[in-house]
Amino acid sequence: MKEFELIGRYFQRPAPSALLGVGDDAAIVRPTAGHDLHMSVDMLVEGRHFFADVDPRALGHKTLAVNLSDMAAMGARPRWALLSIALPRAEEAWVSAFAEGFFALADKYGVELIGGDTTGGPLTLSVTILGEAPSGQALRRSGARIGDDIWVSGELGLGALAVRQRLGWLNVNDAELLASARHKLEYPEPRLALGAALLPLAHAAADVSDGLMADLGHILAASGVAGEVWAEALPSHGKLEARRGEFLACLAAGGDDYELVFTAPADKRQQIERAAAGVGCRVTRIGRTLAGQGGALLDAAGQIVKLDKEGYDHFG
Repeated sequence: MKEFELIGRYFQRPAPSALLGVGDDAAIVRPTAGHDLHMSVDMLVEGRHFFADVDPRALGHKTLAVNLSDMAAMGARPRWALLSIALPRAEEAWVSAFAEGFFALADKYGVELIGGDTTGGPLTLSVTILGEAPSGQALRRSGARIGDDIWVSGELGLGALAVRQRLGWLNVNDAELLASARHKLEYPEPRLALGAALLPLAHAAADVSDGLMADLGHILAASGVAGEVWAEALPSHGKLEARRGEFLACLAAGGDDYELVFTAPADKRQQIERAAAGVGCRVTRIGRTLAGQGGALLDAAGQIVKLDKEGYDHFG
């Protein structure tokens, strides 16, 4: 397929909430009155962020999901997306499956594709997401306060387990566990409903993409506080509990979780648990913020657990 045939067949769709969508030199949007516009961009590169043989439908889903996770961390509602793709070859079957995965997730959350770009080259995918939240109410990394609880959504470690098993760094023979891990890696579910529910409750938030300790570290640094995380409290898949020590690096620093880590005042605990239950999301209190700098992972005896890395390094 040629470039504009590819765009017209698979990516040009109506965008009724935009003033102008795909097909011109630039899109035009108008945010809802009384809301701030949020923008984020994420890039996925073959061999760096996904395996070459990944199902293109799963890749379409994940390409958008990682951006929606950024909106969730801000408590923002995603509205519009721009998609840029570099393709080694414009294979119709691959592009069709990718578009199916991308638009299935876009339709689920009411996201409209309003533009982008295509070119030939090593397989690279980039989405710019635009969302909105009520003016002045967004969750930021810089809002944590001394004495806050530290929470995390969902389960940790499955995405990292899938990657490390594939690379031969781990030996896991449980087919059911590996299937759950692969699904978590390829079909992450952005916590948009939870992010919105946390707007009146949390002080700060970030999405867990590179690893819990690394992404919590961004909150602590931006807020000028320290934090302690209790290793025994980290939520994991039930089948990992008996081997928690073996998989602790996956839980605490593995990345590819796309959960939310957030801080909130201690007197909001019951409200947070009710809000999370209301949107069908598990949340776990895993630590607290303190005066000082940096984050520490502590074992059951209160001793610091040393990790080789706190999270994924894109240049490591």
